Amino acid sequence: MRKQQIIPVTAVTTVALLSLAACGTESGSGSGSGASASKQGKGSGSVRTDLPLTGVRWSVDSVTVDGEKAVPPADASVEIDDRGRASARTGCNSIGAKVTVDGDTVTVGDKRTTEIGCEKELQDFEKALNGAFSGKLTAKVQGEAKDRRLTLTTSDGAATIALSSQPDSSLIGTKWSVSALTDGDVAASLPRGTDGKAHFTFSEQAGKEAGKEAGKEAGKEAGKEAGGGTDQAEGAEDETEGAKDKTEGTLKGNLGCNRFSAPATVSGSTISVGRIVSTRMSCAEPEMKLEQQVRKVLEGQITYELRHRSLTLETEGGQGLDAVAASQEPSGRAAPPRA
Repeated sequence: MRKQQIIPVTAVTTVALLSLAACGTESGSGSGSGASASKQGKGSGSVRTDLPLTGVRWSVDSVTVDGEKAVPPADASVEIDDRGRASARTGCNSIGAKVTVDGDTVTVGDKRTTEIGCEKELQDFEKALNGAFSGKLTAKVQGEAKDRRLTLTTSDGAATIALSSQPDSSLIGTKWSVSALTDGDVAASLPRGTDGKAHFTFSEQAGKEAGKEAGKEAGKEAGKEAGGGTDQAEGAEDETEGAKDKTEGTLKGNLGCNRFSAPATVSGSTISVGRIVSTRMSCAEPEMKLEQQVRKVLEGQITYELRHRSLTLETEGGQGLDAVAASQEPSGRAAPPRA
């Protein structure tokens, strides 16, 4: 949806690259996991493993180098697909890398990364990853299903990366925290000091869809009894199917300073937002600037893309925002490049 500058890995950019342990998106299906990954990898030479490593969004819990633990941002994660590609999110830079998975050995190869200036604590985290996510790593998976833990250890045992699996987030019912503002191909960080200020939740209107379905079915039966024939019955069925594709409800939350609420309808990959009603408090300039930009995105018709625990919204004019599920800190960025 948006383009980012992508540069090959060099000695200068290695720090940003190691964020790979902190990256990724959820495939949802997990089709590359376990024994199936072993079969799918056969022939490509990229993935040959019985460990459930692929097709999983792994959240980075910690990075330990020479006994020193670096705590990552909450949205740091990594995913490896069954073709030997790793996609990364670090809370600042986005990364793509080629990897080889053979048994319990993960070998990190060529990497490509965006180059965005980060705050010092993120730079420190990426620097720690620089020494941890490199070369040959030994993988160990514990737990089952959605409660799995992955440990990656360097060959000399000096560095360890601890990760855990995360479930997908739903568009409906999830509290989304705004993490970045976008305009076409350009993405910008939030105004300083406003992280976590803007958030929203889409709540489905309980009982409305059930009522619609019951009404359509009753009308269909009445049409048959009145002699309307199959045409009327089929028309009622078409309307019913159309209603199933739409979810009506309310979009509410905080624009950055003021609380707001608006009627909203989700249809396919589009959200139609009605008139926004909000409180009228006056806040400091950074919050008010954020509020103005978020409000522009949330009014009218919006296209959305949901990837695991990350949400992207974009208007027809190209303005948009990135958001992350509220259990994560709002420091997510655009989708990582592919190696």
